Parts: sequence; structure tokens; C-alpha cells
Amino acid sequence: MSTTLRTPAEPTVRAALRSPKMLRTEVLAGLVVALALIPEAISFSIIAGVDPRIGLFASFTMAVSIAFLGGRPAMISAATGAIALVIAPVVRDHGYDYLVATVLLGGVIQVVLGLLGVARLMRFVPRQVMVGFVNALAILIFLAQVPHVIDVPWLVYPMIAVGIAIIVALPRVTKVVPAPLVAIVALTAFTLLAALDVPDVGDEGELPDSLPSLFLPDVPFTLDTVQIIGPYALAMALVGLLESLLTAKLVDDITDTHSDKTREAWGQGAANVITGFFGGMGGCAMIGQTMINVKVSGARTRLSTFLAGVFLLILVVGFGDIVALIPMAALVAVMIMVAVGTFDWHSVQPATLRRMPKSETTVMVATVVVTVATHNLAIGVGVGVLVAMTLFARRVAHLTETNRELVTDRDGTTSVVYRVTGELFFASSNDLYTQFEYADDPARVVIDLSRSHVWDASTVAALDAITTKYRRKGKTVEITGLDPSSAERHERLSGSLAGH
Repeated sequence: MSTTLRTPAEPTVRAALRSPKMLRTEVLAGLVVALALIPEAISFSIIAGVDPRIGLFASFTMAVSIAFLGGRPAMISAATGAIALVIAPVVRDHGYDYLVATVLLGGVIQVVLGLLGVARLMRFVPRQVMVGFVNALAILIFLAQVPHVIDVPWLVYPMIAVGIAIIVALPRVTKVVPAPLVAIVALTAFTLLAALDVPDVGDEGELPDSLPSLFLPDVPFTLDTVQIIGPYALAMALVGLLESLLTAKLVDDITDTHSDKTREAWGQGAANVITGFFGGMGGCAMIGQTMINVKVSGARTRLSTFLAGVFLLILVVGFGDIVALIPMAALVAVMIMVAVGTFDWHSVQPATLRRMPKSETTVMVATVVVTVATHNLAIGVGVGVLVAMTLFARRVAHLTETNRELVTDRDGTTSVVYRVTGELFFASSNDLYTQFEYADDPARVVIDLSRSHVWDASTVAALDAITTKYRRKGKTVEITGLDPSSAERHERLSGSLAGH
């Protein structure tokens, strides 16, 4: 009798609407995320070189759209620093209309890549790259708070400490209300009652006083325009998809549930297209706000994502004057605790580092260092994957062995048999050529590949080179033991690789 392991069922919006407790969790989570989105969206707008309202409206349209279109419930998408860094040159060199055109084209590219199944490539991202990705994000979230604690009144520091204390201590007493929300409300009330002069949200940028409206970019629909925005749109699409899919995988692990990565990929593209038509700066998944929503607040459905966008719009448009009074110290405290909670502390414990192979640790450290140095998650993850591939190829290459054995036939003639064990590909086959004793071997040479596999053209080229060198010395070479796929590859490529 066999048993099938099943993952826990994903809570649904319908279930949340029927459960007062779950509904309260989703609503309050959405409110906390909305409050945390405001300063982030404003700062990312500044990075991109656009009006803060552009980032705020983009966060609203991205969150609401992805709540319906995305494949990972409870994940938050909004304007992000990664996208802001990619599109900033477009605004600087060509203006706002070209930025919107870039967002629209980037969204279309994401839809196409999603439908082509690009999400399946996530299986090639090693676990240590994911660990490095998470740790780097935690560090970046923390570093993003540093400007808010430099050259500020001394009262900011005890306020941050009190905020952190509330977030740490309150869940031990009650989890009815999210601790970050209590910290924000308490510190805001204290600031207003004591009439403290400390930095607040209003100091970050002007909040909008009207709803977003449809917008069509005023750019010529020509090949020249595509040549201008194409590279930026492609970079935006790739960075956005990578960050979103990695964040979706992280939420999968936290919630012990699966998500539809293909739907998430094209859903991100569709959300960016919608955002572009409302004049937004585009975006992707936000790991910081997603951690607030999923890990800190306990949200699990699309409702929290949808409400985060709705609350964001209501707060900045309807209650902008009040929101502007929230002290930045409260939001800094929230984000510091998000950074602490996001970091994988187990991965840097001495006991873990002692047990972990050095190559695995190298992959994690490379991902972290490059991501933090460039502030670009795509570059960091890309480098991490390349380092992992290189170290894996190097490790596998050393697993290949060649054993030489002299054999005397019945007629008294001597031949030599080389038995090759291991996987033969570009990293291992390059050394294969040096494993033979060309001058000392007898006239007949047998290369037995029954314990190996030919994976690529580099191996076939190496075998051709070995055969050629023996023939120049008047000796014959016989290759035996090829499995069907290796034999087919060898037959198809042998003799046709000279000069390549």
C-alpha cells in the first residue's frame, strides 16, 4: 500500500472572507504593508529620477493587478529599487514618455517569456544561490535604512529602539494585531502628542492628491524608438522576473505550499503593462514587504496583496496629510526587523560553515558580495549561478579516471586497453588527451567507454585528437562500450570538428 505526501492546501480568498480571524489577519497585513510601501516607493522614484507620485501609483497598480494575475498568493509586487536602477538612464537621457514606453515593452517581454516557460529555468538556481540571495536582500534592506539614521535628531535613536522592542515583545503577549502596526501607531501618536521635531514620511517627498489616470506615452512608433528602449526593457524584464520568481520560491518555502511560477511570470508582465498605461514606473516582487505580509503578519491569500494596493492609494490620496506625519523612525524599526527576520542566520553559524563544503560556502558568499556591491539582485544571482556551475564542473571533472592495462592476445600480440570512468564533458575531456602514453603504447589501442558517457562536442573532439595522434604513429584505435546516446553523438560529430 503506497501513500502520497501532500502539501498543505493553500488558503483561499473565499475562506478568508468566511473566517473573521483570517480576514482580520489579511486586512491588517495589507494595512501594514501599505504603510511600509510609502517611503520605499518614494525613495525608488527618486532613484529612477521621477516624481514620487509615479512610484506610489506604480505600487498601487502593481499590487492590485498582481493580486488577480499572479501565481503566488500573498506575495507583494510594487515599484522596486532593482527596476528603478535599470530604468533610471532612460529618464535621464530620453525623458518620462520613453520611460513609460520602456515599462510597456518590458511588460510585453515578460508576458512572452512567461508563456515560453522561462519559469522552468528556476530549477537551475542552486540552493546556496537562494541562500545568498536571501542574505543579500536582508543586508540591502538594512543598508537602505542607514540614510535615515545619519544626521538626524538624537530622539530618532531611542524611538527606533522602542519600535524594535514593541515588534519583538508584543507577539509574545498577543498576535491579534500585527506588532509592526502597533509600533507605527504608537510612535506616531507619541511624536504628535510630544510635538517632536523628527524626520517623517512627508520629508521623503510630496504625496499625490488625485487618483491615477490613463496615460499613453508620446513617443514615435518607429524602429529607432525600439532600439532606444529595447535594451532597457529587456533588462527590466529579466531583472523583474528573476527577483519575482526567487521571491515566490522563498514564500513557497515559508508557507510549505506550491505556486504557479509560469502564471507568476506572465502575470508580472501583464501587471507592468497595466502599470505603464497608468504612467507608472513598473516594478516586480518586493521581498521586504512580502516578508512583512507573509512572515511577520501571517497573511496567506491574494486578499492581503489586493488590500495593500487599495490601502496605499487611500492613505496617500485620502489621508496624505496624516500619513505624512508618521515618523520615519517607526518605519525604520519595522524594516530593520524585516532584515533580521529575512537573514538566514543558520547559514553563517560556525557549525554550519564547518559542515558545509567550501565550494557551497563560496557560492553563497559570492552571491552576497556581488549583490550587495552592485545593489543588483540579477547580477548577484547570475554570478552565483556561474560560480556554482564552474565549481560543479571542476568537481565533476576530477571524478573522471583513466586506467591503462596491457593485454596479450592468443596470437601473442600485445594491445593496450584504456578504461575511462566518469562523465566526459568540456571540463573533463580537455584533460583526457593527456592521459595516454602515445609513444610507448603497442600498435593496437582500445578505449573502453562502457563506464562513462559522452556529453558534448568537446569530448568528441578530444577523442578525435587522440585517434589522430595515434594514427600518425602508425597505430590503430578502437573505441568501445559507447551507450546508445553517446554512440549517436560520436557518430554524428566525429571527423567534423577539426578547426573548431
